[in-house]
Amino acid sequence: MTTDAFLADCRARLAFDLLSNTWNAVVLWALRDGPRRPVELRERIGGISSKVLTETLRRLQSNGLVDRQAHPGAPSRVEYELTALGRTLLEPIAAVGAWAFEYGDEVMAAQEAACTPAPQSPRPTCQTGPDRAGTASGHYSESGCI
Repeated sequence: MTTDAFLADCRARLAFDLLSNTWNAVVLWALRDGPRRPVELRERIGGISSKVLTETLRRLQSNGLVDRQAHPGAPSRVEYELTALGRTLLEPIAAVGAWAFEYGDEVMAAQEAACTPAPQSPRPTCQTGPDRAGTASGHYSESGCI
């Protein structure tokens, strides 16, 4: 690995870009046990709209990580499953999940400390509005764990 491994146009950035979208890793993890229909995925994941799930599945499919299988019949049935390439991301996702389990409390404590107003300042210093996890406070919730 070179010292430029994380600079523009490198493969490491490609991997981080794939995992930086909150829903990509969650959908990949939800498919780890086998094919699922979109309705099953939404129930298993929770908190994801049909539109966002469809966009995520299309993005994962265009990156070669997920296959779409259309089954004939009435009503038509569609299932999604991990490709061999998609399965290779399960170990890194599990590693990030293990890190979050071990250090999540520290991160959340730091976020809380950052949101506590300083004695001389009437305003908290934290980010407001929805973050990448979709929470309004700017914090990740424990219920969204992988």
